[in-house]
Amino acid sequence: MQEVARVEAEIVAADALSAADVAAWRAMQAAEAAFANPLLSVDFAQAVGRVRDDARVAVFRRRDETIGFLPHHRRPGGFARPIGAPFCDYHALVARADAVLPAAEALAAARLGALRLSGLVDPFDAFGCAVQAKIWSHRIVVEGDSAGPYLQALWAQSVNRQKNYRRYTRSLEREAGRLRLVPDDRDPAAFQQLIDWKRAQFERTGLHDFLAVPWAAALMRGLFAHRDARFGGQMVSLYAGERLVAAHFGARAGAWFHPWIAAFDLELRAHSPGMLHQIEAIAAMPAMGITTYDLGAGEDHWKQQFTSAGAWIGAGLAAAPTFAGALARSSERFWMLPPLRAAPVLRRVRNRLDQIAALELTLGGRIEGAAHALTTQRRRQWAA
Repeated sequence: MQEVARVEAEIVAADALSAADVAAWRAMQAAEAAFANPLLSVDFAQAVGRVRDDARVAVFRRRDETIGFLPHHRRPGGFARPIGAPFCDYHALVARADAVLPAAEALAAARLGALRLSGLVDPFDAFGCAVQAKIWSHRIVVEGDSAGPYLQALWAQSVNRQKNYRRYTRSLEREAGRLRLVPDDRDPAAFQQLIDWKRAQFERTGLHDFLAVPWAAALMRGLFAHRDARFGGQMVSLYAGERLVAAHFGARAGAWFHPWIAAFDLELRAHSPGMLHQIEAIAAMPAMGITTYDLGAGEDHWKQQFTSAGAWIGAGLAAAPTFAGALARSSERFWMLPPLRAAPVLRRVRNRLDQIAALELTLGGRIEGAAHALTTQRRRQWAA
């Protein structure tokens, strides 16, 4: 049996990858269907690298041959988070199928103690038992030149759904004007309106305002301004007459669209503009060249209403066989003790603080975010 050569890792700034490494990454992504999401692309890693100084990529090589890439944020103490966290609803060790690259070995080679897993895509089972939970990710998949069969299946699931769609369409058009979908809205004013709606929603519900974080806001603006045949931001907007009533914005690569920001005009909520937007967007998927409209993970009822496909993604903690890895595993086991595991409030607080730590890059920002999370706990429970 041939011995597998030792893997070596080169740590590169995300926006400083060589042309050869960019090409190798793209080839690995194209070769594995599970890696198709735009958030797993080298283009997304480079976009994050332009707005964050701690964005890095571990480039793994064996006998001088590139076999994989792990984009991440390097934090003090050898702890890492997926690149773009918490916007990386999907992340992965993008590698060749024949790489034979266990995550523990990869982390040790990259001089990382541990990596937080929140939306892991792992087709080659590199992370194994590091995955402690599975989360269902919702997707709308429409193939072919018509979304008619998909919509007919939606109508069949609920007697009232198609009636409500027609009723709300008529009522909204009477109040504001004829509905029209703009599949690739490039109007800066419309984009700003969507951001304002979302930030107002955060204020009402007590959630952390990620759009107020400078690097996150810069990432969204940069992606909105950039779009080429391979990758970029896309805004799918629904108008009534000249009035914007609902929109989604996110990243797109090829035929895969992954929106992050979804919001609608609250003054028109009686007409269910969010529901109308989603149905109009589904109908337009073939014309937009989109086959996968990825709504991400979560238990939101509206996602379950519209999706008929999806995939399991992983959550947990991957640790290297090092002292730093052992410390990270000990901390994780503390939160898995029966009294803590059985306390939903503590788990929610812990998850919220973890998200704040991923967003806020300064100690002051983290303290302010933690204080906000604690003082708005009741507001979030009411919103839920």
